[in-house]
Amino acid sequence: MGLLDILFGGGKKKVSKETAETRGDHMPDLNIPVDEKFTIHFKQNGGKFIYCISDSEISGALQSIIEENNWQKEPFYVLNKRLAEKFSKEGIVFTEKIRQSEVFFTTCEHLIAQNGSILVCSNQLHEKKVNELPSNVVVFATTSQLVESIGEGLKTIKKKYGQKIPANITTLKHFKATKENSDDFLTYGSSTKNLYLLLLEDL
Repeated sequence: MGLLDILFGGGKKKVSKETAETRGDHMPDLNIPVDEKFTIHFKQNGGKFIYCISDSEISGALQSIIEENNWQKEPFYVLNKRLAEKFSKEGIVFTEKIRQSEVFFTTCEHLIAQNGSILVCSNQLHEKKVNELPSNVVVFATTSQLVESIGEGLKTIKKKYGQKIPANITTLKHFKATKENSDDFLTYGSSTKNLYLLLLEDL
């Protein structure tokens, strides 16, 4: 499966071009599966979505992203040691020093279907604000992290972490230049990012 085939939800999760282009921002999402709804809104936000069904496809997609952007010699800024270990055989140089990199490589808490945003917190960002991160972001996530709304995502975080709820909860939402202001408190302080989502099927 080539990079162009898997961009914006390739394989069995691919959303029809007609559906993605004709559905307006304010049209209701009745009877649309959560994964398809996320894909539509994420694409409208300007994100680049790559759906994979195996670790080998994830590896190939990541290498295609690196080649497409000429990042072969670009260190990836990473704050998650497990993520760095998982991709340690990809020939990527990882750094914990933000000034050394133009690419932030991270996981997330949830993918929000309602508005196509990515929910993150201090587990991914530590104390960093979104506008302090590199302008290029690569997110590794799984289909089990898809939820309908921000509210559902926050409830899941509360259930998962109990009394140790992480701080710095926010969303990554703007993946292209826009004149619109942030429309919810979780996007306060956000900035536009060139974002790739590597989504692994795990359900």
